[in-house]
Amino acid sequence: MAGRTIDLEQEKELLHRAREGDEEAFRKIVNLHQRQVAATVMGMLGNCPEAEDVGQEVFIQFFRSLDRFRGESRIATYLTRIALNLAVNELRRRKKEKQLLAAGAEGWLKASTDSREEANDARRLIAQALQQLEPRFREVIVLRFLNGYSTEETARILKLPLGTVLSRLSRAQMKLREILLPLMGQEK
Repeated sequence: MAGRTIDLEQEKELLHRAREGDEEAFRKIVNLHQRQVAATVMGMLGNCPEAEDVGQEVFIQFFRSLDRFRGESRIATYLTRIALNLAVNELRRRKKEKQLLAAGAEGWLKASTDSREEANDARRLIAQALQQLEPRFREVIVLRFLNGYSTEETARILKLPLGTVLSRLSRAQMKLREILLPLMGQEK
């Protein structure tokens, strides 16, 4: 979720001002949500040159769609959906694996590690494993564990039934375990 939050009334006011052409209001919206958008994009694509481009494209598309945004969801939810769609489009364009995630594994790292080096190795392994997941599994992991959305919020963002999200989370975790255990020198 976004690091800095505003209440619904403040959000509506910023949105109204941005629609009226107030650049400062739009800049505030960007500042409030850029970390969340970056986390979503990097969670899907990893730390690669395309990630920054996709992150910028999220706000360009949002700006172009200001008049069409109905406000049925929070701006954060809408931006996350745009970010996921653009990231999936980027993944479709890719034919081979891209670079690893640079950040975001902290929330996922539950195992205790004895040193900074071991923690970095574990993050790299998790990043590699995430990149091996199909996008439909990766997006639920990114939203739920890296971005900290609840399962219900994840379902709402993805416009999926809660049961589907729970199923994908379960399958994604099993797949991650299958990928990670051999890399960590453990048997299944």
